[in-house]
Amino acid sequence: MGNCFSCFKIPPPSAPPPDASLEKDKEEGGLPASAAPTELGPPLTVGEPTANGTGRGPAAPSPAAAAGATVAAAAAPTAAAAPAVANANAAVAASAEAPATPRPRVFYPRLVRDPPPSEAKICALFEAYRDSAEDAMLADGIERLCADLGLSPDEFKVLVLAWRLDAARMCRFSREEFVGGLRALRVDSIRSLQSRLPELAAETARDPDLFKDLYRFTFRFGLDADAGQRALPADMAACLWRLVFSVREPPILGRWLRFLEGHPHVRGIPRDTWNMFLNFAEAVGDDLSSYDDTEAWPSLFDDFVEFENDKANQNIAKDREGAFKETD
Repeated sequence: MGNCFSCFKIPPPSAPPPDASLEKDKEEGGLPASAAPTELGPPLTVGEPTANGTGRGPAAPSPAAAAGATVAAAAAPTAAAAPAVANANAAVAASAEAPATPRPRVFYPRLVRDPPPSEAKICALFEAYRDSAEDAMLADGIERLCADLGLSPDEFKVLVLAWRLDAARMCRFSREEFVGGLRALRVDSIRSLQSRLPELAAETARDPDLFKDLYRFTFRFGLDADAGQRALPADMAACLWRLVFSVREPPILGRWLRFLEGHPHVRGIPRDTWNMFLNFAEAVGDDLSSYDDTEAWPSLFDDFVEFENDKANQNIAKDREGAFKETD
């Protein structure tokens, strides 16, 4: 059928046969049959009244007209959407012809993990400092290790290293402690260990929980396990307090150590006193004014605070006495 609408055309209806009575009247009136009027007037619209006042009713549209109206109605939305489609096509063409705006380049940091340490290198490093008579690093080997690391044996970084190796006692690193500790630290050479230690020391000094763990390890590290010690000698405790607090010294540490040195009857520091001194130093501050003797502090702390207060009162009395003498 294609695009031709001729299939929808219906031939016009044939003319009705002439009415015999009407022809007879025309002949009697003297009018020939061929003289009948040829124009019937304009067609009536739907519901239009006739000339004599009578309506012929709604005129049904012809099939051809109805088909044409259906096709026109179907084509109307397409014709209405044609400008919008044309505008969209023009916008797409314009965007295709316009030069593309370069996108900014974003660089993401690449997460680089250190390669796993070499077990053979760690063992070779241990062998370089191992004692000839024992399968462990002793004082001489540890001193040589510290010298190669550029450290002194009494530095805070060396204490951190012993803590990370989980050393059982001072001046001795067993094979298991050294190899397992370096494996956990992911280092296998002097250079890598030298680079890692400053990071560990800074992190430990900054994190209160890590520092507390190191602080409590220091007490166990200082005990002489072979002698069965359960308390640190006062002089050893003083050395270890200076070492562990070398990066974050509390305000009262100096006075506390001078108190211990001036009271030789204090021969040992038990574990509870050692552990609670960290809390005590944080609680009392610098002037000891916030100390509460009703709390469950070790008796040695009570003696220290009383000693400091008596000394402060004596200084006040001396100052007043000097002031009176000046006025006289």
